[in-house]
Amino acid sequence: MQQLKAFFHRYFTLLRSVPPLTFALFILSVFSMNLLANKSLNIPLDFLALDAGIIVSWVAFLCMDVLTKHYGPRAATLLSVTAIAVNLFACLILYLASLIPGTWGAFYDFGGLDAVNGALDSTFGGTWYVVLGSTAAFIVSAVVNNFSNWGIGKLCKRRPDGFAAYALRTYLSTALGQFVDNLTFAFLVSHFFFGWSAVQCLTCAATGMVAELLIEMLFSPIGYRMCAAWKRREVGKEYFAVCGEG
Repeated sequence: MQQLKAFFHRYFTLLRSVPPLTFALFILSVFSMNLLANKSLNIPLDFLALDAGIIVSWVAFLCMDVLTKHYGPRAATLLSVTAIAVNLFACLILYLASLIPGTWGAFYDFGGLDAVNGALDSTFGGTWYVVLGSTAAFIVSAVVNNFSNWGIGKLCKRRPDGFAAYALRTYLSTALGQFVDNLTFAFLVSHFFFGWSAVQCLTCAATGMVAELLIEMLFSPIGYRMCAAWKRREVGKEYFAVCGEG
């Protein structure tokens, strides 16, 4: 019982210590990429398949890298699980909303076509295999990303807080985490329910990883500056004190 109380004390202290705008952006990106995963992109190459989740998934990984660098992999993973829990709650709200009789705005744009309402209710209400598949994929990839980021950071003995060390741990962990996320979702969902071949699943994981990694590389200086600013301003001081690190 004491251990459980201590855990929740550290957990709630962590929630208070994380800058709210960063955590809000993290949760929003997780929710958005899972919703957008419902849309498969039309690409004129038979061996290549992507879903629209790649548009925002890099934001979630950028946030995880910043959180891991500052708070450590366990705290970052705990925050990732929290983001998933909020996402599932939001999915439940959308599902309940889809059960309420009514019409969407697009219904009138298409001349009162009933199929439009059904399609939108199905999309926003969530398909069970997409929700479960994206949840499983993100949890696995979060663990892989956070702990590989931390492990690579431990190997950077020279100027561990410099941009070169930050870039190395961020780029490698993101590439690995993104590949695992894409591959897990592709085989759990796209392969069985969207009809993707094994080759498409692999190419989706690889090309999605490259696309998302390139975008995150573009914004990595922002993540580095955030980490430097948080350390300078002693962000999370209360949490580190509770953990015996302050």
